[in-house]
This record gives sequence, structure tokens and C-alpha cells, in this order.
Amino acid sequence: MGSRARAPFERLLPPLPMLLLLAIAIAGCAGGDGNEEAGRFQVGLVFDVGGIGDKSFNDSAYEGLLRARDSLGVGIEYLEPAEGSDREAALRQMAAGRHDLIFGVGALFTDDIVAVAEEFPDKKFCAIDFSRQEGSEVPPNLLGIKFREEEGCYLVGAIAGLVTETGVVGFVGGMNNALIRKFEAGYRAGVGEVAPDCGLLVAYAGVTADAYKDPAKGKELALSQYDRGADVIFHASGSTGLGVFEAARERGRLAIGVDADQQAEAPGHVLTSMIKRVDVAVFEAVRAAANDRFEGGVRQLGLAEGALGYVYDEGNRRWITDEIRARVEDLRRGILAGRIEVPDR
Repeated sequence: MGSRARAPFERLLPPLPMLLLLAIAIAGCAGGDGNEEAGRFQVGLVFDVGGIGDKSFNDSAYEGLLRARDSLGVGIEYLEPAEGSDREAALRQMAAGRHDLIFGVGALFTDDIVAVAEEFPDKKFCAIDFSRQEGSEVPPNLLGIKFREEEGCYLVGAIAGLVTETGVVGFVGGMNNALIRKFEAGYRAGVGEVAPDCGLLVAYAGVTADAYKDPAKGKELALSQYDRGADVIFHASGSTGLGVFEAARERGRLAIGVDADQQAEAPGHVLTSMIKRVDVAVFEAVRAAANDRFEGGVRQLGLAEGALGYVYDEGNRRWITDEIRARVEDLRRGILAGRIEVPDR
């Protein structure tokens, strides 16, 4: 991994950072811009469990889709499948229509999008959180984007370990699967690096996709961890995490957001958020495809590509002191330089 350092995301607002140098280049509810102008590049996107309004992963993808519409002039349409079994049907509906590029947003789309891409070789597809390994055979018309989430989670884990006053922190995951266990592994390693004696409480909301859209369960798990001594909890659980924020407010403790800046969900109780730039991945994939630069295959994105980071701004400097900030930045540089290898399991 290269040693070129990049600053984490102090402000997650446009202008769009030029940070993903990719060679790359919806059924419950549906939407789009309604423009079917002949010759206009058309993008279809199928959302993950929870859909728009999760204040996290899906909303980040939606932001990237809207940015592509507004700045690139592409037509857009999206679907929010009501049930998991609708994923393949939603992708096929998009592919059979006028869309030139079709997204499946979420690891659970992997097998379905591979099958549909093979069925429609003249269309382009992009899978966000593609779950097959780099080097795996994929159709040439499919781009699978994977993130090294463990790297960003390592940094927020270090922040939690440096900030905790009780010596106990928590993790609430959504679906207990390989993807979310990457978040746990990175977080665990970051906590252990700076506070080896710190206790870590871990809980998952379930083993099905519904685990990403159960705020009541998220609150229950978080309250249990707070009541067992945790004063900081990191969630990686989609809209289930909204319950974690509610628990943080009730107990007067801290929570760490995921995928997007989630400070607004519990002002005064969000220590930081682990940023995963799904919005930029979507935007850049659209831009590449619309400009005939799309290339299939599997791409890995992490700190080095500017695709991950953590929120550091006026809202959390009361906890992230200059000393803590310096320590975390040193760890980030260590990852970039290859001195620190962050585990993903």
C-alpha cells in the first residue's frame, strides 16, 4: 500500500473530492426523474434492505445517484425492494428496460447481480459491497466494488479506546455475516491497539436481512451494553442503528455512526462516524460508464483511495482532543505506509 497520506473527512459536503481514481469506469417503492429523453444515458439503482431514509448506507448511495443526475445530466430511476426475494426481479426489471447502467447496492445482491449481468451482456452493472473475492471471475460487464471497511473501523476503534472512561466499549452489528464481521474486526483491533485492557461487548441484531432495519432491536442491544458498563458503542447496522442512538440519548452515553456523518441523529452523543464513501463510488461509476470508460472486474477501495475516514469537526472536538487526534492520525499513516495491517476477521 502506498505511503501517500490523505486527511480524513472533516467536512462531508460538496465539492466532491477527487478521491476514487477508478478505472470504471428498484418492488416496494420506485422513483426517478421521469426524463426518458432519447439518447440520454440512463441509470437504474436497486437499494439495499431499509431503502432510502436509513441515514446511512442507502442514503449515501442515493446522494451519489442524485449528484450524477444533477452534474452529469443522466436519467435516473430507483427501486426499493419490499422483500429480499425481490432483488433479482428488480435488477431484471431494470435491465430489461432502457437503463444503460444498473446498480445493486449491498452485499446481498452479489449472486443475483452476477446472474442478471450474464443474462444481459449488453448492459453494464455495478455491485456495491460485492462479496466475492478480488480475482474472482465476474462477467466483463459487471464492476464489483469492495471496501476495506476494517481500515476505517480501526481508526474509530482507536478513538473509542482513547476516549472511554469506563474501560468498556461496545459494538452493535446488523446481520451477522462476513461483511459486518469485518467492521467488528477492524474496530476490535483499533481499540486493542490503544487500550489493550479495554473490554469490548459485541452483539448482532440477527442473521437475516431484517437485522438492518430493526431500530427497536438496536436500542435493546445498546441499552444492554450501556448498562453493562460501555460508554461508547459503534454500530454497523443500517437503520437498526437509529435505536443505538436513541439508547445513547437515554443513557447519556456516546455512539459512533457508520457510513455517513450521523451526528444529527443524536446531537451531543455522537463521538464520530466511520465514513464509507458509497456516494462517491456510485457517482464515479456512473461518470465512467457515461463516458465509455467502464471496465468490469473487482475493485478494492480503502484509506489509500480516500474512500474511508472518520468525522472530525467542531461537533466532536470536545472528546477528540489534539492529543487523541494526533495518535489516530499516526495510526492512519501507519496503515497507509503498510506498517499496520488491519485484520478483516
